[in-house]
Amino acid sequence: MLKAIIVDDESKSRESLQILLHDFVEGVEVKSLCQDISEAMQAIERDKPDIVFLDIQLQRETGFDLLTKVKDINFEVIFTTAYSEYAIKAFRFSAIDYLLKPIDIEELKKAVGKVEKRVNGNITSRLTELVQNLRVGTTENYKLALPTLEGLIFIRTNDILYCEASSNYTQIYTGDGKKYLVSKTLKEYEDLLSDHNFFRIHNSYLINLNAIKKYVKGEGGYVILSNDVSLDVSKRKKEAFLSKIGVRNA
Repeated sequence: MLKAIIVDDESKSRESLQILLHDFVEGVEVKSLCQDISEAMQAIERDKPDIVFLDIQLQRETGFDLLTKVKDINFEVIFTTAYSEYAIKAFRFSAIDYLLKPIDIEELKKAVGKVEKRVNGNITSRLTELVQNLRVGTTENYKLALPTLEGLIFIRTNDILYCEASSNYTQIYTGDGKKYLVSKTLKEYEDLLSDHNFFRIHNSYLINLNAIKKYVKGEGGYVILSNDVSLDVSKRKKEAFLSKIGVRNA
């Protein structure tokens, strides 16, 4: 049985989530309902929860303020939020679980299920990178959590040269010559990285535009990256790609 506490400054939200957990999610016992950081700190010390369902905005404070006050984070965190798309992307970058309000029952089950399966999830690292990603103002400082067979690996987005589709997996190549096989599709990384100067030049390739050393003309042409790897640009993607890099005709 997983012990949980719910931290939310709205009483209806706290009670609603408690009902959903009781009625639809097996193996979770809600130990405390907390309306602010002070109550949450006491509940964490007293109840030793396995999961903290944490709202981001808590009156004049935030859920992040709570986490910075906890000395040893030995529980999983599932954020409950009506936050902006910017914050949601930061959650996804850092492999943090979140639930959008109003909470969907199936999404709630999935989030709890991931907690049950997670071993050595390194929640502290994920939360650290999440807070950093929310605070930084430049693409170069963003860090992306890569779910590999060895666990989560955090790398700066600007250190990624390109991503290559491999069935339902993706190979990610970095500037230091390393490559990582991750259990997400290329489309998922396209959605995450398109706002960070990445462009999908081909069904198989998503590239960091900062890594382009040369573009060679052709029906679609091809790019040469900073590591001297050549990658084809599909004919269908050529016009949009050239527009993206500021070239009108090639």
